[in-house]
Amino acid sequence: MSVETIDTLVVGGGQAGIAMSEHLGNAGISHLVLERARIAERWRSERWDSLVANGPAWHDRFPNMEFAKDGPDDFPSKHNVVEYFENYATMINAPIRCGVEVTEVREKSGGPGFVATTSTGQIEALNVVAATGPFQRPSIPPVIPADADVVQMHSTAYRNPDQLAKGAVLVVGAGSSGGQIADELLRAGRQVYLSVGPHDRPPRSYRGRDFVWWLGVLGKWDAAAMTPGTEHVTISVSGAHGGQTVDFRRYGARGMTLLGMTDRYKNGVLHFAKDVAENIAHGDANYLSVLDEADAYIAQQGLDLPEEPQARDLAPDPDCVLNPILELDLAKAGITTIIWATGFTVDYSWLKQDVFDATGRPIHQRGVTAAPGVYFLGLPWQSRRGSAFIWGVWHDARYLADQIAIQRAYRDYHPSAQPQS
Repeated sequence: MSVETIDTLVVGGGQAGIAMSEHLGNAGISHLVLERARIAERWRSERWDSLVANGPAWHDRFPNMEFAKDGPDDFPSKHNVVEYFENYATMINAPIRCGVEVTEVREKSGGPGFVATTSTGQIEALNVVAATGPFQRPSIPPVIPADADVVQMHSTAYRNPDQLAKGAVLVVGAGSSGGQIADELLRAGRQVYLSVGPHDRPPRSYRGRDFVWWLGVLGKWDAAAMTPGTEHVTISVSGAHGGQTVDFRRYGARGMTLLGMTDRYKNGVLHFAKDVAENIAHGDANYLSVLDEADAYIAQQGLDLPEEPQARDLAPDPDCVLNPILELDLAKAGITTIIWATGFTVDYSWLKQDVFDATGRPIHQRGVTAAPGVYFLGLPWQSRRGSAFIWGVWHDARYLADQIAIQRAYRDYHPSAQPQS
């Protein structure tokens, strides 16, 4: 059986893989993108029904195509995001094969490059780009036994309120997913408990500009990569309902019960830390710091943007913050479902290369590893704060394509004949 050969193999057909394909194509580098399911599959089947992008359409896109069905300030639905990536792949004529799973990539024996074992056969490549993104394996902390008398699911399995059994719902995690899901359940008339950990809480907009604009002009999107192990900062932001600032105090005023960090479970009782007020205060400090920097920028630049003093008005602490609940008998509280919005772990078990630390995370510099021909794309803080976002991954992909082209030039170099002495 013949083995297919290609210069660069890209594993993953989401936003990272499509961005990588565009820049490799522009550089004239032959490549193939393999996707085990469909283009942008996680947007299709691992997100809830009402999800919209967390950034407006003018910002959260690739530079060379706008969203066809959304205005610049709209927050595209997950369906429109999927269609966007499908259309983009068509526009750039990306060589994507869907329904092909990569099960193993090893160094090629007796020569440079790699051999990829896939569900449809083997492929040899000089370079491999792992473009599977940061959201690979849903993570549920081992707090409550699987056989406890309550339904447990990760946020990737949640679709809509009607999917859940009757009764109260506990959402663990106050990032964008947890906050939006808890708010949707509350709007649907459910009794909702929300376990709130440390988080950043930026304003959705301020003085007539969306927060993505503020992060841009204040230089925060281009902040340098953080120290390894501190890359993940929980950010609670939402584009739902036209885009509103997430305010947990207002959730509490509407009837949501706010709790501290989920701690331990014993005999049907879930225990929580006393830190709910501290965590909300931390979010407030982040929120107010953005307003301060925005005001200073407006003054320094002499911009004519409307003042918004009411943005600094914080709602009063609800009773659940003033008198925090430290333990909850799940049965007595009527909680029938727990949704864990607790993030993801990475899974690169298919890539048989010594390029990972003790936790399984890639060791790299802007996506370039110490192993010749092995690259990563779509990682949080890969080169900057914006790296894991749609527009950020496009710029990181351009850098990686340049590095692959540089290495190809070195590989193809042949010294000219030297004159005889």
